[in-house]
Formats: sequence, C-alpha cells, structure tokens
Amino acid sequence: MVDDNRHDAQAPGLRNETLVAWTAKVVAVIAISLSLYQLYTAGIAALTALVQRSIHLGAILALTFLLRPAFRGARKDRFSIWLLIDGLLVLTAIACTGYICINLTAIFERQGDWLPADLVVSVVGTLLVLEACRRVIGIFMSVICVTGILYAMYGPYMPDLIIHKGYSIERIATTLWLTTEGIFGLPLGVAATFVFVFVLFGAFLETTGGGNFFIDLAYALTGRFSGGPAKTSVVASGFLGSISGSAVGNVAATGSFTIPMMKKVGYRPHVAGAIEAAASTGGQLMPPIMGAGAFLMAEFTNTSYLTIIKVALVPAIMYYLTVLVFVHIEAQKRGLLGQPREKLPRALKVIRNGLHFLVPVAILIYVLLANYSPMMAGFVAVMSTVLASWTANAVAWARQAFGAPTGAGKSQPQRLGQFLNEEFQLLLRALQRGAQNAILVSVACAAAGIIVGMVTLTGMGLKFSSLVLDLSFGIKALAILLIGLASLVLGMGLPVTASYIVLATLAGPALLDMGVPIMTAHMIVFWYSQDANVTPPVSLASFAGAGIAGASPMRTAFTSWKLAKGIYIIPLIMAYRPLLGIGPNYELLHWDVIFTMITTTLGLVAFAAAIERYLFRRATVLESILLWIATAGLLWPEGWVDAVGFVALAAAVVLQRRPGKAVNADKS
Repeated sequence: MVDDNRHDAQAPGLRNETLVAWTAKVVAVIAISLSLYQLYTAGIAALTALVQRSIHLGAILALTFLLRPAFRGARKDRFSIWLLIDGLLVLTAIACTGYICINLTAIFERQGDWLPADLVVSVVGTLLVLEACRRVIGIFMSVICVTGILYAMYGPYMPDLIIHKGYSIERIATTLWLTTEGIFGLPLGVAATFVFVFVLFGAFLETTGGGNFFIDLAYALTGRFSGGPAKTSVVASGFLGSISGSAVGNVAATGSFTIPMMKKVGYRPHVAGAIEAAASTGGQLMPPIMGAGAFLMAEFTNTSYLTIIKVALVPAIMYYLTVLVFVHIEAQKRGLLGQPREKLPRALKVIRNGLHFLVPVAILIYVLLANYSPMMAGFVAVMSTVLASWTANAVAWARQAFGAPTGAGKSQPQRLGQFLNEEFQLLLRALQRGAQNAILVSVACAAAGIIVGMVTLTGMGLKFSSLVLDLSFGIKALAILLIGLASLVLGMGLPVTASYIVLATLAGPALLDMGVPIMTAHMIVFWYSQDANVTPPVSLASFAGAGIAGASPMRTAFTSWKLAKGIYIIPLIMAYRPLLGIGPNYELLHWDVIFTMITTTLGLVAFAAAIERYLFRRATVLESILLWIATAGLLWPEGWVDAVGFVALAAAVVLQRRPGKAVNADKS
C-alpha cells in the first residue's frame, strides 16, 4: 500500500517531466527546421515573397506559443486548459499561414473579390499576431496595433485633423493577411530574409565560443589601461554588438563578466551597470547588423546594404569614443588603475587560439565588398563559421588523438564517434538558438506590419508629417527633438526595430519635406529609436545592467543616460553637416566630411569633459566655461564658430596642463 501511494504521488511529477521533454523536442524540431529553411532560401533557392514570409511567420508563431506562456501564472510544465489552448494556437497558426501557401495563385487572382474563408483566415491570423505580440513584446505594442485597426475602421468619426473615409473589416483584415501591404510587408520580409541569417550567424559564433573570444580580445587590448575593465566593457560590447544587435543581450553577455570586474577595481555599482548599458546600446548602431536596422534602412531608402554600413560606421565609432571618454574621465577622477599585465590574457595568444573566429568575419567583409546580396553574405558567413569551427575542433582532436601517448594521470583521447556526435550536437544547438533568438525581431516586425499597413491604408503618414511640420515651425532641430521625444515614448513599450519602423513611417516624411536627404533622415530616426534603452523612466539596458551590478535601477538609468549623450547629439550633427558623406554615393573621403568628423569628435570630447568638469584634472570655473564654449563652437555648423571652439578647447588644454597643477583623484 505504501508503494502504491508513493507511485501515485510521483506520477504527476513524471508526467510533467515527460510533458516538458516532449515540448522541448517539438520546439527543437521546429526551430532547427526553420533555421535550415532560412539557410536554404538564403543561399540555394528563393521563394515567392508571400510564401517565404508566411512559412517563416508560421514557424515563429508556433515557437512563440510553445515557449511563451499566456500570462505569468500559466505554467507549461503541467496539463491544463492553457496548455491545450497553446497547442490549439500552434495548429491554428500553421493552418492560417499554410492557407496562403496552398492557395497562393487563387489569392492573387481574386484580389478584392474575397471568399468567406479568406476573411476568416485573415481575421484569425491577425489575432494570432496580436496575441504573439502581447506575449513577446508586451501589451503596449498590442494596444498600438489595435488602435491602428480601430482608427482605420472608424475614420469618419475622428477629429478633423486625422479624419478619413473608414474601411470595412474585410478590407482591413485581408489587406493585413493576404497581401504584402500589411503583416507580410517589408518589415517582416526583412526579418525573414536578411535579419534571420545574420542572427543565425551570431548564434553560431556564440555557440562555438566566439563571444568569449571577443571578450578576451577586448580585455587583452584594454585591460592594462586606467579603468581597464570599463574600457573592456565598451570594446567588447562593440565587438559583440556588431554581430548580435541586441542591447539587453549585450548587457547579459558581456556585463556578467565586465560589471563584477569594474566593481572589483573601484567603480561604483551604478556606474559599472551604466557603462555596460551605454556601451551595449552602441552595439545596435555598429555595423554590420545594427539590430536589423541596416537591412530595413537599405530597403526603405532603396540603397545598397554596403552603403548603409559604410556611412553608419563612422558615427557609431564616434558614439563609442564618447563613451570611452566618459569612462576614462571617471577612472581618472577616482584614481582607478588598470590590471597588471601578468593577470591579462595575451593578445597574440588570444588571436592565435581564436583565429578561426576571425576568418568568418573576414569572409563576410569580403563577400559584402564583392557586392553580393546581404542574404548571400549571411549564408556564406554561417557556412564559413561552421567550417572554421569544425576545422579548428578537428585539428585539436587530431592532436590529442594522435599526439604523444597519454601517461598516468592524463585524460584519454576522445573517440572519433564521440567527437563527431559532440560536433553534431553543437550544430543543432546553434540552429535552435538562432531560431529562438529571432522570435523577438520577427514578432516585432509582424506587429509593426499592422501599424504600417494601417498608416498606408488611411494616409496617416502624411497627416502625422504635416503635424510635425506645424509644431516645429519648419525648424529642423525642433522637428528632430520632437521625433526624439516620440521615440522615447514609443521605446517604453516597443523594441528598437519596431520603434524605428513606426517612426520612419510616421515622422520620416517630415524630415524629407524639410530637405533632409533620405539616408540622413532614416539614420536620424534610427539613432533616436535607440534612446529608450538608456533613457529613464523605462531603460531596459540600464535595468539589466543594474540587476547584474546590484545597483539602484533608476540611478543606473540616469548615469547611463549621461554616458550615452552621443546618441542625442550625433543625429543633430547629421541633419546640418555632411557627417554621412557627400553626393549620391555618400563619398566619405571629401574635405567637408573629414572636417566634420574632426570637429564633431573634438566637440564630443569637449562635451564629455565639460559635463564632468574634468579633463586632465578637476576643471576650474574658467576651464569649465572654456570647455562649454568649445563644445558649442565645435558642434555648431559654421566654419568660423568651429574656429572659436577649437581655440577655446586649446586654451582649456593649455590651462589643464599647466606645470605645478597636480592631477588629483576624486574619491567622492
């Protein structure tokens, strides 16, 4: 009797474990299949846009409902009504997206003459996207999407400023689901092609140890300098951000290593968390991936991907330079020294051991310069990463297996079958991780497609553009500040990619009407879409850094806001000066462009010193005034004002370097 009771008590646990195991297997099959499908369509055979995107979205929705619970208390490790609902949603998502693939030709032929089944599938499919958006991103963006749909339905009842004729549910739903003007529009198209293969590239690098390699390399290069771990954080976040494009992900990846080290050498916890947050935010500005922004911008502006990353590189480096200056000043003020050389990894040794991680990056750059499509470049990058990893691991295994015989106390060499099995499992993990990492971007782009579709259908973009023009009185700087404010509000509930899409659709035309070139307008909007990561009251990257540092979230957020000031200043420079290049090809090797880069860089350095009241030592009142004059002069778009700023900066430097003035450390 005792044994029976024990068996009954353990049965639910066993059943739960079985359920979790089966769910994990289903997730793995879908994720791996999706990654292989994306590689096939990227490098071997392309499909019709609607088919390509619908298969992608079907798999993404299935993964979402399998992995994300309906609400916080809905557990997926036990049988319940919510588990059955999630299973039903998975099957429904597959049916709705499969309907498009099966009836593609008929859908094209009956555009506007829809069947009842078309309407039902469209309504259900749109609701599935809204639910996935709520689970993955949050209620805020779902509400924005629903608001867009209601605005399209009840246009005649809107205020005069935004009134329109209104549209039926059939017109709205079929536009969103059965055309490329809504959910399956440009944002999802980019996510289902360019973005996915590069996310997969990043997943392969991380899974094979590339993340640790880049962190070690950054530490070897910067660790011996004043405030070394903080500079390591900046450099490592730049390395990782250039392939991952996720600010919060960068904080988690590099912050778990750099934040404790910053605290250990004397950085205050909130400063350590803020430095990592500001540095990780720059990862979304750094080519080649830019958090999917480079691919979206290339499509929006009808510009080559190579041109996008070329013009984005210099501003991104300027941003990181600004953060580095703040970090250096903080280290000097507090007398924080670098790490002893013997405690640091050797740069040459790190490069030698991880050379196979640099090979795919070099191949990627070569393929891009050879004018291959971004999809093909991503495909080649993934394949080269796999081959480089397998080659390096095979060489290491061969040395162990066929090298000197093992003696007493030495581990036995790994068998060939075990080695091949581990490599195969590594490949599967990378394929699965890549698909799961793409869920956020793909769901955000699908939901953004609802907003873009409704804006296009109702003509709201032109109305919003006119509103921005009216409120800014035609002044570019004021219009940009309004866009920055709008991006801050949107960024509280939207991921960066979705925020950029919405702002580019609504506010981008206003800048174009003011004479701002299309590339510059989109780059300004894209930069401002990043500010919510580090700007209170909701700054996710800062909060993630605060969690690792054990610091106050709001104090960390305000500090990261100060460190990331380049994200607000540099877009203003773009609007008034040729920071992105000159001419239709955005030529960078031009005197005006080079001069702008020099003055802007000096202006940002002066700004960091002015706001901290510290350059080589604590600044006096006169020196602080000179630094503020230098900041304004070097950033102002007039040649003679630049000269004034340069003279003021030179005077501040001379005064700071006067003999007899000690370089004091601020321990406060």
